[in-house]
Amino acid sequence: MSSKSIESNYKFAREYYAAIGVDSDAALKKLATIPISLHCWQGDDVGGFEPDAGGASGGILSTGNYPGRARTPDELRSDIDKAFSLIPGMKRLNLHAIYLDTDKAVDRNRITPEHFQSWIDWAKQNKAGLDFNPTFFGHPKAASNLTLSHPDAGIRKFWIEHGIACRKIAEEMGRQLKTPSIMNTWIPDGFKDVTIDRQAARRRLERSLDAMFQEKISPKYMKDAVESKLFGIGVETCTVGSNEFYLGYAVKNGILLTLDSGHFHPTEIISDKISSVLLFVKEILLHVSRPVRWDSDHVVFFDDELQAIAREIIYNGVDKVHIGLDYFDATINRIIAWVVGTRNMQKALLKALLEPADQLKKMEKEFDNGRKMALIEELKLFPLGAVYDYFCEQQGVPPGIGFLSEIDKYEKQVLSLR
Repeated sequence: MSSKSIESNYKFAREYYAAIGVDSDAALKKLATIPISLHCWQGDDVGGFEPDAGGASGGILSTGNYPGRARTPDELRSDIDKAFSLIPGMKRLNLHAIYLDTDKAVDRNRITPEHFQSWIDWAKQNKAGLDFNPTFFGHPKAASNLTLSHPDAGIRKFWIEHGIACRKIAEEMGRQLKTPSIMNTWIPDGFKDVTIDRQAARRRLERSLDAMFQEKISPKYMKDAVESKLFGIGVETCTVGSNEFYLGYAVKNGILLTLDSGHFHPTEIISDKISSVLLFVKEILLHVSRPVRWDSDHVVFFDDELQAIAREIIYNGVDKVHIGLDYFDATINRIIAWVVGTRNMQKALLKALLEPADQLKKMEKEFDNGRKMALIEELKLFPLGAVYDYFCEQQGVPPGIGFLSEIDKYEKQVLSLR
């Protein structure tokens, strides 16, 4: 579609939204300020770059063998560069500790900011923020699926030291990039079958977290978050870091709570949790994925739940919610997976920004539920696509599915040669 057609379509759409009191120009201006943190592990199938890498574990599994998986930090950065060039808006990247850049083996409790300086330099060039995650899986000391809650004090000490090292790395990322790095702590700890003393394991986890978070670090540079999970492969009976545990811990200690859209019971949705949690914690982190048969981490679709999540983000305050994506699919072109998922998240945010929020809230308060329902249903056919195409045009990225031809070229010239 030509630039002239995109602009013409947008003018029509702007009038459409103006008729219900919505300023689409203001919505686009706001959308341009909302960063979405791209997850690095989509690009290499959660393998990481440790010289003696052992692969994923702890119930984490990426399936498929589509050609072109990134094998080095430089290859992964090249792939992310291509994805960034096809995604409008502000940029962030979410790194795991196993993505360090070094030729020498270094155990996880000895990693330092130096091992991630190349990522920091790359982020500076891209004017992007960096978020971070300790890696409590894929390691001999995680073979039992117990880390911070392990009954062996020596193993707990190792993982506490890893967490402390990661906080230092995240702090340095935030310091150099002048935007706080959100450090998310997720552990695979749990038991496969009959579990007798759950509270003992949770007490050990609490004490380990207390030790790990003991040093106060300015939120100007980094912010801690903790993430729960319902269960994982190999820990079906008891997950030590449950939702109740981490919600209580986050509230008690004034840190962020992470809500992952695949980490709850299949009938639970995180869109309904956001408003409740924000009454008791100042900020939250979202890991947005698309569960199919529970936590299977599929590419984010523009579905009802994503739209509901976006509405809750906009209505409750984007300054209180940090958005990250979390999925990994090795059966398809990995850059397509990044681009489609991120753009869908943006489309959902834009849809929420284009809603007449004040009118809808007033109708609800006055129990005018019939008119509220009618307006919400009518909005589903409003020309959202024309507004998003215009946003892409403004940001200098291909509108519509124009990004596919760019990815096809990159696949032929780069990915197919790996």
